Amino acid sequence: MMNFHILTLFPEMVMSGLNTSIIGRAAARGLLSIEAVNIRDYAFNKHQSVDDYPYGGGAGMLMQAEPVYLAYKAVEDQILARAAQAECTGELKGLEQAESAEQTVSAVQAENIEEATEKKKLRVVYLSPQGDTFSQEMAEELAKEEDLILLCGHYEGIDERVLEEIVTDYVSIGDYVLTGGELPAMVMVDTISRLVPGVLHNDVSAEFESFQDHLLEYPQYSRPEEWHGKKVPPILLSGHHANIEKWRREQSIIRTKERRPDLLEKCMKSGVLDKKEMKFLQELLAKDEENA
Repeated sequence: MMNFHILTLFPEMVMSGLNTSIIGRAAARGLLSIEAVNIRDYAFNKHQSVDDYPYGGGAGMLMQAEPVYLAYKAVEDQILARAAQAECTGELKGLEQAESAEQTVSAVQAENIEEATEKKKLRVVYLSPQGDTFSQEMAEELAKEEDLILLCGHYEGIDERVLEEIVTDYVSIGDYVLTGGELPAMVMVDTISRLVPGVLHNDVSAEFESFQDHLLEYPQYSRPEEWHGKKVPPILLSGHHANIEKWRREQSIIRTKERRPDLLEKCMKSGVLDKKEMKFLQELLAKDEENA
């Protein structure tokens, strides 16, 4: 199961968006776990204020280090305790003497938590316009994690000292500025969740979508066969699966060339195109040069 832990000032915003549709159903089926941790719960004042003026002056307010750190530590303790408990359960399966079981459990748990703390390096992603741009490749890599902590900033950002202490990855969803990290966190959860086995009823669909092999997805059609004078390409009605697959692959190449030419270089370097597909692409590029 994939576990998402979102550190935020607006937990209701995050959960209301992620508790619906495919992601919500996957969570209800136990394929995903999504929790939104309210950073304000770890504020050390009666007003639950987590921001203050930045040293040196400047516009806006800054999120303080301590509430963010305490929220992170609460999640870290929870993850490490779960990991230790799972390991402890396995080690105690052969225990036979009930009299010493309770003491043994406590000892093993304490030892395992200590070991888990040393072994497990948690991935903590800070959503920031200064980070690496989020991509399908990054989603595939992060989907391998059992636990993923997403830190949402607000105001003018977060005290640099706590970022240095806990953050492992800085990620942006584009070259623009939002009011907070909640929407980017939701984008990441949605994208990564689709890669978790069982989340999509048809797992094959995730393998043939845009950005797989650095190609955009081919055009798709449904009933009726003709709509507003536009007909479904005859090849899709032929029932010849090999020809349909070839047509779809060529359409992906054409669409990528027209809409995202920046991806073609990655596509060619990755070696995902076979000889016939490479020849098809080279012929397309040659025609473009002739018409230029």
